[in-house]
Amino acid sequence: MSENSVLDLKNKKVYPSWTKCTVRYSDLDPNGHVNNGAINAFFEDGRICFRNEYMLRLGDDILTGFAIVKFSVNYWAPIFFPGSVEIGTVVTRIGTSSYDLGQGVFDSDQCVATADVVTVFFDTNNNKSQELTDELKRILKSAM
Repeated sequence: MSENSVLDLKNKKVYPSWTKCTVRYSDLDPNGHVNNGAINAFFEDGRICFRNEYMLRLGDDILTGFAIVKFSVNYWAPIFFPGSVEIGTVVTRIGTSSYDLGQGVFDSDQCVATADVVTVFFDTNNNKSQELTDELKRILKSAM
């Protein structure tokens, strides 16, 4: 993806990483819709699946040096119980010490929510951001 292009996060075809979650009765709000907290947890499951699928090969230590600094969501349609959703995750930008993810939650083929996430790589010893390694950049690029 070039810097000037923008991915359509409502399009299932843009996502290289996928996970599936079951909608629980406890996820519902008083209106019978899945609440935003549960949808945000689906996004988190998608990010964890992405890290395990792409970054775990760098070792367990790589999973502790990341922090989300921005999480922005658009809710497009309601989700109902019972059911399941699929969560897609794609890298949309690789910076010096951070990277961006785009995510989508899908009920069958309908996109019900999208998220933009900025994650910073940091040194766990001093809690300061650090440059992404060349190997990590290569792995992130493979998920664009």
